Amino acid sequence: MNAFRFLSCLAAVLLAACATPSAIPSRTAPDEPPSLLLVSIDGFRADYLGRDRTPQLARLAREGVHARWMVPSYPSLTFPNHYSIVTGLRPDRHGIVHNLMSDPALGRFGTSRPQAVSDARWWGGEPIWVTAAKAGLPTATLFWPGSEAAIGGVRPSRWTPYDADLPPEARVDTVLRWLSEPAATRPRLATLYFGEVDSAGHHFGPESAQVDNALSRTDQQIGRMLRELNRRGLRDRVNLVIVSDHGMAQVRRERVLAIESLVDPADALVIHYGEVLGFLPIPGREASVQARLLGRHRGYECWKKDELPARWHYGSHPRIPPIVCQMEVGWMAIPRERIDEYPPGATRGAHGFDPQSPQMRAIFIADGPAFADGVELPPIDNVDVYPLLARLLGVPPADNDGDIAHVEPALREP
Repeated sequence: MNAFRFLSCLAAVLLAACATPSAIPSRTAPDEPPSLLLVSIDGFRADYLGRDRTPQLARLAREGVHARWMVPSYPSLTFPNHYSIVTGLRPDRHGIVHNLMSDPALGRFGTSRPQAVSDARWWGGEPIWVTAAKAGLPTATLFWPGSEAAIGGVRPSRWTPYDADLPPEARVDTVLRWLSEPAATRPRLATLYFGEVDSAGHHFGPESAQVDNALSRTDQQIGRMLRELNRRGLRDRVNLVIVSDHGMAQVRRERVLAIESLVDPADALVIHYGEVLGFLPIPGREASVQARLLGRHRGYECWKKDELPARWHYGSHPRIPPIVCQMEVGWMAIPRERIDEYPPGATRGAHGFDPQSPQMRAIFIADGPAFADGVELPPIDNVDVYPLLARLLGVPPADNDGDIAHVEPALREP
């Protein structure tokens, strides 16, 4: 080859390379079904979208699909609601009735108890990754309550124990690697979890600068993920559903009660506390405990479990204690030994209040090839998400409390 022909060929190669400097060919064929990515932003209150801290999420909501808000299941706590989202069952049916629970056969359950969290006997119902596995679809979860247990003998194809210290960047990178794999190994269902917004809300309150900063950082990671999907030619091969489990309300020190002031510890065991309180009277002390607790008090109200408000769909599961007290929005009851965590003048945040409270409202945002453009849904219940996920995967849903009709208008082809 003479020098002129060599230089001409070299120039052509360089021009071709410069034409698409960052393009990565898609590994998906046009006829391959899209993957489904379910993202949770823990503690993202619905009205946070109006703070101008989340331009990527706001654009997705505007150009794709969003509900005005999503109503959590009762109680509006993390584990019960994450599990309701992926099973379509109310906590009263799936059995994760609180973040803290007792069971005569299983002992104590807590979100920081790995042995309990990984014990499938706690987890009722059928989460979406089990539904998908029954249809032969590969799945992968990057943190989701329930994914560490072999529910019905099934775990996600890929899962990992929860690691709060894993940076958001690494979480996004892991999911991007999964979604970029060849069809033979690529998960049809993947989950991704962000916890920084919830943590900032608890420690500093929902109106704090720390929450604003956490919103910005999480939104930046969502934006980076979308850009990378686009760069890899995968943006139109992924259906994206973004949810939160609950909102967040402000709690001031003067509204934090010592739980021992509600009832004598010698009369009743405290099964769970915080915003939703559960009491088990000591045998022989039932009458005095009921006289002390039942009814309305300053900052809270208590019921027998079978007399709770019907709108909460709560009170029949055996793990629910005989007496349940619900704190009013902005109030908490915790052990006296923990009161110092709320020094005078301190403002923090909490959830677990009545799901109908505006402060507890969650988000629902969706985008991708299956979804219509620019659709706003009326408020939906979070149990409606599961039948939607099953529809997107093309698998028959298990028994659930949701209603696909509430979210069908979001789809291009209902």
